[in-house]
Amino acid sequence: MEIVLAFVIGGLYAAGIYMMLRRSLVKLLIGLGLLSHAANLLIFTAARLTRAESPVIPMDQQSLANAAADPLPQALILTAIVISFGVTAFALALSYSAYKSVRTDDLDKMKTTDNVNEMQEANP
Repeated sequence: MEIVLAFVIGGLYAAGIYMMLRRSLVKLLIGLGLLSHAANLLIFTAARLTRAESPVIPMDQQSLANAAADPLPQALILTAIVISFGVTAFALALSYSAYKSVRTDDLDKMKTTDNVNEMQEANP
């Protein structure tokens, strides 16, 4: 199962980087999402995939008797999901604002509009 996840993670990283190298701002945001999902799967896979019991100690025992799942990677992934949701929401708002002012989502055309705006401000 870990080998399959390794290929899935590699594919997600490759697709995310490919999408981030495109000219469109929407494709950049999709690539950012793919990279965040790949990072979450990488953390999950690095913690080893085990079918163990939950890490809760029963009331009548002092320690765990059987092997237990490690809760730390799960907490790290949950934190990463929340952070990536915030970054994605901010990036969507920023891209919408940029699209509204420039009327294009092509990153190369956005660069050229900066020069035009500066020239218009300098020569009224």
